Amino acid sequence: MDEQQLTKQLQDEGFDDVYVWEDGAEMNYPLHQHPDVTARIILAGEMTITLDGQTRNYKPGERFDIPGKTPYSAHVGPEGCKYLVGEK
Repeated sequence: MDEQQLTKQLQDEGFDDVYVWEDGAEMNYPLHQHPDVTARIILAGEMTITLDGQTRNYKPGERFDIPGKTPYSAHVGPEGCKYLVGEK
């Protein structure tokens, strides 16, 4: 995956703040929300997201967007997770 190309894609979609983030193995994010839409593109590892009562696991190359003011939780896999974040 080309991080520069993915960064440009998110910027072209109107995401003002785009950066790479890494979480350690088994990191948990309890139920929380962001004020505006956020996008995540998994670069390495995996992350499980629970949103609107549904849980899904995301692996490298997969993207998920979280609408603003929408509560969700996340759990990072056993190898940690590196991902590109886009925030509006």
